[in-house]
Amino acid sequence: MSESVYKVIELIGSSPESWEKAAKNAVETASKSLKELRIAEVKELDMKIEDGKVTAYRAKIGVSFKYEKG
Repeated sequence: MSESVYKVIELIGSSPESWEKAAKNAVETASKSLKELRIAEVKELDMKIEDGKVTAYRAKIGVSFKYEKG
């Protein structure tokens, strides 16, 4: 295995439908500007509530990506 360096960042995705879609949204959005995404770890789940009803699901995730040798 070759030597590698990875950075971990925290993202929050949201969805009106589910936590899974919220996490997926965060990863897919990040993948548009970050290369070599490796692992996503769900760290926290919460919901947005308005007038006593759940209006959004939110997933806080840690995402790692590989640094390129420059």
